[in-house]
Amino acid sequence: MRTYRAQKGPFQERPFYKQEEVESLCQEELAKHNLLPASPEPIRIERFIEKRFKVTPVYEELPSGVLGFTRFNTNGVEAIVISRSLSEEESRIAERRITTTLAHEAGHGLLHAHLFVVGSQPGQLFGDEYDPKAPKILCRDEPTDSAQGPKYNGKWWEFQANLVIGALLLPKILVVKSLEGTVLKSTGSFGLPQLKSQDRGRAVKVLSDTFNVNPVVAKIRLDQLLPENESAQLTF
Repeated sequence: MRTYRAQKGPFQERPFYKQEEVESLCQEELAKHNLLPASPEPIRIERFIEKRFKVTPVYEELPSGVLGFTRFNTNGVEAIVISRSLSEEESRIAERRITTTLAHEAGHGLLHAHLFVVGSQPGQLFGDEYDPKAPKILCRDEPTDSAQGPKYNGKWWEFQANLVIGALLLPKILVVKSLEGTVLKSTGSFGLPQLKSQDRGRAVKVLSDTFNVNPVVAKIRLDQLLPENESAQLTF
């Protein structure tokens, strides 16, 4: 991770994470807390939050359009709150959105807690509101492009938290195991796993069903690990 002085926004500094750094961090954290399965299956994200941050996610009435927030103090994560309206929908899609939101909030905890600890204390990050008495990151329900994921109008802390969603819920090592031998096959002299264009839809379904995430999340993760082209290969 590198840190730069922020030119704008609520923080004094801006961390920069490479994709591979996020991948390694999430895999290490899951393994450290004995929550990285030996074979592909849904990640117990709520249990991960409890063990990693010592808090239990709670469900409360939140403003319209807000899915959840993470509240910090100088010791790190103080609370993770999810919109009660998601739990009240009682649908498979909503259940999976809760999982995704929990992973997003865990991303803030993993990547951004130090910004509050070092004394930046930016308050609540929601639109242009600023409340120094409430150091938290509020996460809106933004319009989604199925190919690119949620759009956050340049809010780098939200973009970074989104990177954690895939790395936590669909760990790279388990994605490979779930796809290899079916849609992901070793080819070439080096035997690198390759996914053909005509198999991408099937791969999305396999990931969605295996890890119990909505198809859009599975597609975004697939595009992260195997960008679509004529001969998408997975590198290690």
